[in-house]
Order: sequence, then C-alpha cells, then structure tokens
Amino acid sequence: MNRPYCKWILPVLIVAFLVVLSGCSPQKKPTPAQPSPAPQSQNVQGSEPEITVFMHETNEKKTMKMEEYIAGVVAGEMKSDWPVEALAAQAIIARTFTLEAMESKGGVPERGTQASTDIKEFQAYNAKDVNDNVRKAVEMTRGQVIVYQGKLAKTWFHASAGGMTASAKEGLHYKEAEPPYIKPVQSPDELAPKDVQNWTVSFPMDKVMAAVEKAGQKVDKIEKFAIQEKGQSQRATIFVVNGNVQVPAPEFRVAIGSTELKSTLLDKVAVEGNKVTFTGKGYGHGVGMSQWGANKMAKDGKKPEEIIGYYYPGVTIEKRWN
Repeated sequence: MNRPYCKWILPVLIVAFLVVLSGCSPQKKPTPAQPSPAPQSQNVQGSEPEITVFMHETNEKKTMKMEEYIAGVVAGEMKSDWPVEALAAQAIIARTFTLEAMESKGGVPERGTQASTDIKEFQAYNAKDVNDNVRKAVEMTRGQVIVYQGKLAKTWFHASAGGMTASAKEGLHYKEAEPPYIKPVQSPDELAPKDVQNWTVSFPMDKVMAAVEKAGQKVDKIEKFAIQEKGQSQRATIFVVNGNVQVPAPEFRVAIGSTELKSTLLDKVAVEGNKVTFTGKGYGHGVGMSQWGANKMAKDGKKPEEIIGYYYPGVTIEKRWN
C-alpha cells in the first residue's frame, strides 16, 4: 500500500524532538558585559607636582613628588605581587583620587596637607612594600588620571564587591547627584578570601545601640532590627529598628566599624538574644572599582584601561604630566 505521508512524518518527528530537547536544556547564566577600554587623551598641564603628606605613623609632614606618593598608596592598597595591570589601574585611581580631593576640598585641610597616610582620612600608604612590580605600574601610568567631561572623576574603590558593585547612594549614602560613571556592574570577585566572599558577624546589643545613635537615631532598647530597603545592587540602604526607627545602612556600618561589618550586601539580619547577627558578602562600600575584581580581570588578560572602563563606564584616561 502506498503511504505518501511516510515521506514527511519522520522529518516532522525529528524537528519536534529537537524543539522539545532545546526547551529542556538548561539556560545559560548571563555573563558580565565585556569591558570597553576607557579612551585615552593628552592634556599635559605642566611638570609632576610635589605634595605635602601627613605621615600618620610619625605625626609629621613630609613633602614628596606625586609619583613617589602614589607608589606608596598602591603598595598600601593592593598586594604588591598582584598583576601589574591591576596595580596600574589602582595607580590611576589613586592619582585621580588625590588630585580630585586637592581640587574639591584642599586635600586634608584639618592636617594642612594635600594627603594623609591615615586610611581613615585619606588612602592607605606603605612605602616599605613598594617593589619593582609597583614601580612598573606607577611608571607605565605616569601622570594619568580619570576624567569625565573634562573634570576629575570621583574614583571610589573598595576591596570586594561581593559580585556586584553599588551606586554611590547605596554604598556611601551619597547625597549629591549620582555620578553618571558610577553604576552597579557585575564584578568577578571569586578570588577574594573565603571570609570575604561570605561572612557572619554578631554585635552585642549595647554596641548596636551606640552605632544607631552615632548614625543619627537614639533608642532605649532594641527588640527588632531589620532591612527596610535595598538598592539596585541589593545592598541594604535603610535599616529599621523596632519597626519605626530608620537608620541609613552605610552610616550604621561606619558607626559600628567598617572592618567588622564588612559590607551592606546582606543576606540576613537577625536579633538573637542580646546580640544582632549580620550575614553577608563582600568587603567595603561597593562603589567603583573592586580590587579583587580588578585582580581577576588582570589575571584574565585585561589591561588597566579596560579595568577602569568597566568599573567607571564613560570616563576618559587623561595624561596630565610626562
């Protein structure tokens, strides 16, 4: 018996099988956008400046060349055996941070200097750890700064973003207009230490109450402590105490100790007896470049301008002196 439908039924079945099979395949996770290198330009305005630095360790003021200071900052902020491309990105950021602070607020006016080695006042500094790797990173970026529309950028940075960077409002409770080049981006922070990737910390109730007061509120007791609002990066932006007292999360973190409450990228907050326990990830405010993310990008072959272009999209790297 002649069955013409046999000629087409097999192809139809094959197509149907492939459609079903593709529908059952696991979905690929979205990958971070590929970094676009920050464009570079020349705007040489003179010779390398000298700056006066308050040396926190000796309580004295010291005048030095800018690039000498930047080398000490890079060695203080990053491990000196990291890839030179990551160190170079840090050098450009540190140089920009210093000049922008000098322009916007006179450096460290309370010390009467342009910079300070006290990390609470300015940037970390460690001249003893300056090695050939650091010197190369500083020299290859000599005079380079980050600008946006002709103005020095605000180059915030931090240790680890916990996988996602933050807006300035989220991470710093920044009250001015959000800089257009500060945007939450996925950050490859998987090389960070385990106790930075995920952590849990508990604080006694009296310390929590003191931090709440230091952050601008006062309570007689704490029965409830929760996250009320989160930002785009899922960082806590507002805590609520006892159901009705609001506390800005970034300010609370600083008040209680930013090395103890490592970030506001929190999975859980719980009142447990006479203590409050926080579970989270990452280290730092989360704004701008993640240092552990830069480390991973450099190890993956990315250049300093690609690292900067990724964490500060839309900026230009400008050379100010030779």
